[in-house]
Amino acid sequence: MSALASVGVDPLTDFLDGPRARGAFVLHLQLARPWSVDIADDAPLTLMAVLTGDAWLRPVGHPPTLLQAGDVALVRRGVRYVVADSADREPDVRIGPGQSCTGSGGRDLSDEWGIGPRRWGNDPAGGDTMLVGSYLVGAETGGLLLRALPEVAVVRAVSTPVLDLLVQEAGRTGVAQASVLDRLLDVLLISVVRAWAESAPEGEPNWLTAGRDPLVRDALRLMHARPGDGWTVESLAAAVGTSRAALARRFTQLVGMPPIAYLSQWRLALAADLLQDPTLTLSAVSRRVGYATPFSMSAAFKKQYGVSPQQYRTAHAG
Repeated sequence: MSALASVGVDPLTDFLDGPRARGAFVLHLQLARPWSVDIADDAPLTLMAVLTGDAWLRPVGHPPTLLQAGDVALVRRGVRYVVADSADREPDVRIGPGQSCTGSGGRDLSDEWGIGPRRWGNDPAGGDTMLVGSYLVGAETGGLLLRALPEVAVVRAVSTPVLDLLVQEAGRTGVAQASVLDRLLDVLLISVVRAWAESAPEGEPNWLTAGRDPLVRDALRLMHARPGDGWTVESLAAAVGTSRAALARRFTQLVGMPPIAYLSQWRLALAADLLQDPTLTLSAVSRRVGYATPFSMSAAFKKQYGVSPQQYRTAHAG
């Protein structure tokens, strides 16, 4: 059996395991014109889906984009933006850290604009409606996914029943409802990121879009499925059916770094996440991610993250 025959791992699935929602903020917005909202909540990742009507997304440092019904935008941390009914309307409402909601003069609008469970807006019959989900991304593998995405990504005409189901569930209360919303938001994110990766224009090297190339995709699958193996460029090339030189050239061109550099980055990201499990010893983590000894992993880990594995574990305990 070939090395690939037993591999069923999609690299995107591995990365999406990182940002799984845990207590994510999900809100159904219902707005009547005129309206304009300044978003400054510093969420690591926000997903915004326009359900009816339209909305202008105006990120600082980026051109404004008109979002219409069916469009979904992803916005990374560090990007402040305004969402409004026009390309130039000044915001009169601000959403800050912790999803605080204030109007002019800092007036708290949480009760005034609250119109139901996870429903918020200035009019329950408003014609511009959106679903917003904010992630609290903690996993390092999830951080690699975020850094692969542009600061603002827009996917047009998303069609998935998950979005309709998420809207329905957002208005319900009950046992484990937060967990239901988290999982539905995960599925929606997977759909949107896949759609973006498949349609994104050629640009800077990126592992997300590099998967369009069959050889690079297969090499990524092998490294993700078996990070503990002693991979070399030669062994990866043999496993995907090409020459060492061809794989090294195509991988570096499309991903932006050589295969072994990518493998090291992936191993260390996995190690960072595994270190948060107190039941795993440093030796066990080292073996699982492909380092012969805890010492060799510690040296690479400190070079990458600036702290030792033990210091990282202590800082992320609990």
